[in-house]
Amino acid sequence: MHVGTFVLAAQFPGQGQGEALHRAVRTAEVTEEAGLDAVWLAEHHFVPYGTCPSAVTFAALLLGRTRRIRVGTAVSVLPTVHPVALGEQAALLHVTSGGRFSLGVGRGGPWVDLEVFGTGIEAYEKGFPESLDLLVRWLRQPSVEASGERFAFREVPVVPRPSEVLSGVPGPEVVVACTSPSSIRLAAERGLPMLLGMHVGDEEKAEMVALWRKYAGAAGRSAEEIAVAGHVSAGVCQIADRRTDAVEAVTKAMPGWLKHGLDAHVTVDGRARSMRDPQAYTELLCGLHPVGTPRLCADRLAATSERTGISRFALLVEGSGDLAATEETVRRLGAEVLPHLG
Repeated sequence: MHVGTFVLAAQFPGQGQGEALHRAVRTAEVTEEAGLDAVWLAEHHFVPYGTCPSAVTFAALLLGRTRRIRVGTAVSVLPTVHPVALGEQAALLHVTSGGRFSLGVGRGGPWVDLEVFGTGIEAYEKGFPESLDLLVRWLRQPSVEASGERFAFREVPVVPRPSEVLSGVPGPEVVVACTSPSSIRLAAERGLPMLLGMHVGDEEKAEMVALWRKYAGAAGRSAEEIAVAGHVSAGVCQIADRRTDAVEAVTKAMPGWLKHGLDAHVTVDGRARSMRDPQAYTELLCGLHPVGTPRLCADRLAATSERTGISRFALLVEGSGDLAATEETVRRLGAEVLPHLG
């Protein structure tokens, strides 16, 4: 089992943006010190929900500050960037880090980001498959040309080419954030593992993995490839000597951050949007994920793995909004939870 942290650089009410980013950097550093496997970095624009606007840039910083852990994006929002530009950055990080970089990509939302970056609503509503295919070809082939609806250009060489620099390693893994049958099918047909969100529980995640396997098999993916797909489950983690204390630390802080952060999202076309009740959502997350004593956390992670077949976890550990409490949870994950997981 591979356990890592999920870092949003969340700006809690009363905190500055620099404080949120400092906590994010320290969380990643402590993730390696504690013996965990990876840190996954979120990306958001113009909202305090997350103050990191470029997960791939943040990944470059953290790859330079660490020596062992995998650093991944969760996710880079593909409709707001050119896939070749993102592919070049991913290849560069893959090569210079010795293969420790993972590129998670997602469709994002219908936010004003699409207007600011000039990609438009079409990139969100229809353009994701074309962008994903171009990105994957860039990371796997020696040269690439394009003749699609959004991207068309003559053949150009891929520099640096990941597989030439790191012998036997085809390139950085690409993980796709999936929330619907259509996105599951998109990932499965290409043999790409899924990142599954923290808003869904074990039963729904198990159903999503089963659907991915069905689509992958129908697309001709081998049984071995299907069996070893490294899907990632996102969740929340808070550790204390008593479950009530862990739940209290999260429920005191997260609802304010959720309301503060999610209220700031603006749609690009004025469409109506619904938002979860922050308090109820926080309580749901505490019920679904490893929030409690070290033993409870270990048992929940093991149960999720057994029920879903997923063995990689990205755990949001900054739910208290406090740096000291965040560091303590990460260190206890390494010292008191991992030994129970094997």
